[in-house]
Amino acid sequence: MVLLLPLSNAAAQDETPEGPVYIVKAGDSLWDIAIRFGISMDALGQANGISDPSQIAEGTQLVIPGLKGLQGILDTITLPYGETLRSISRQFQIPAGLFARLNRLSSPQELYAGSSIVLPVSENGPAGFSRSILAPEQSLLELAVLEGNNPWMLVTYNALDNTWGALPGDILLLPGGQNVGPAALPGEITAVEVNPTPMLQGKTDVIRLGAEGGLSLRGNLMENDLHFFQNQPGEYVALQGVHAMAEPGLYPMSLEGELADGTPFEFSQMVPVGAVDYPYDRPLTVDPATIDPVVTGPEDAQWAALSDPVTPERMWNGTFAIPSPLPVDYCLETNDCWTSRFGNRRSYNGSAYNRFHTGLDIVGGSGTEIFAPAPGVVIFAGPLTVRGNATMIDHGWGVYSGYMHQSEIKVEVGDRVETGQVIGVVGGTGRVEGPHLHWEIWVGGVQVDPLDWLKEEFP
Repeated sequence: MVLLLPLSNAAAQDETPEGPVYIVKAGDSLWDIAIRFGISMDALGQANGISDPSQIAEGTQLVIPGLKGLQGILDTITLPYGETLRSISRQFQIPAGLFARLNRLSSPQELYAGSSIVLPVSENGPAGFSRSILAPEQSLLELAVLEGNNPWMLVTYNALDNTWGALPGDILLLPGGQNVGPAALPGEITAVEVNPTPMLQGKTDVIRLGAEGGLSLRGNLMENDLHFFQNQPGEYVALQGVHAMAEPGLYPMSLEGELADGTPFEFSQMVPVGAVDYPYDRPLTVDPATIDPVVTGPEDAQWAALSDPVTPERMWNGTFAIPSPLPVDYCLETNDCWTSRFGNRRSYNGSAYNRFHTGLDIVGGSGTEIFAPAPGVVIFAGPLTVRGNATMIDHGWGVYSGYMHQSEIKVEVGDRVETGQVIGVVGGTGRVEGPHLHWEIWVGGVQVDPLDWLKEEFP
């Protein structure tokens, strides 16, 4: 049996081997570590004098061979939004090629937000730096003078070929500072948070930016425009829904805008979208006219277009109320108040399961009152073929709620409603098998799970 000791003891009398060091964690095996770093188990064993791979102890320091030129303790971190191969290389002063080899990268797109990467770290983290964007028609020399820095220091620190090697829009790292914020974005942006990460089918995602005032900000995600609003001083927020049938995978999320002084910037990074295990409803039998594409196509387009405008006033605060007289705590605890939940896969009249349930079906017989779940303005109130008597309310910031199959509508377009106000009566109009309330939430032009809005405060 061979018990490995930390290098600080075992190698005290030997020459310190070249290469970075990985500290064994609980549950690690030599095989796992070799796979992680893309080397053979034999090569890893030989570099560390290991004759029995099963005997490695937590805390053991292993030299990782084949990475000459790289020193330090290796650790795995989660990559936040706002980093690129170039920004990581500059922060940690690692040649980009060596970092790519360390992480076995075949494409920069593999550095998506939320991915795990291996880096040499120290107890104090990377050396301090600040960030500055090279403005159009600005030279590196001019930037260095403005920042009180040596231009050749900037060349060296940012791995540029020469003083004219930086391009307009490049985010340059300047030695010294507190390294606050994503290194591939301008220094005025102090933080970017995408929650949840990964994004999930049918869920509401919140994108927060910490930034100085005066920032003009736009974005795009999955072909949807991101609309940012100042939530509080120093914080900008965009809300965006993810389609319930979006293919899981990586999608670009882009940000662009102008700083307070007018300097433009733009950035894009891949973000992951994960699957949700939505169940399958029993096959439904409905009036064939309500599934005819000649009818459903124009009506779906009309309904979706209602949620296109983005009102800058946020009219709600906190969680939404349930639009029913049922007790919300009981409903959330028992799940006895819904006959079909959002996202369930749907088949109509024997069709394939190629549709999804766009809302939450809340139990309630004909005549049950429907209540506004939050303050807002009524933007639609009238009859439709598929949705029956329907109402849509604008709550601001691209958030809308919809109510279908009513026997009676109690509001008119233009009405401003408050939480708990009666807006209609449950019925069985439109594409239904029986009376109930179909309740939808739209965020950024996409239907999302209403249950989340009963449980969570957005943003």
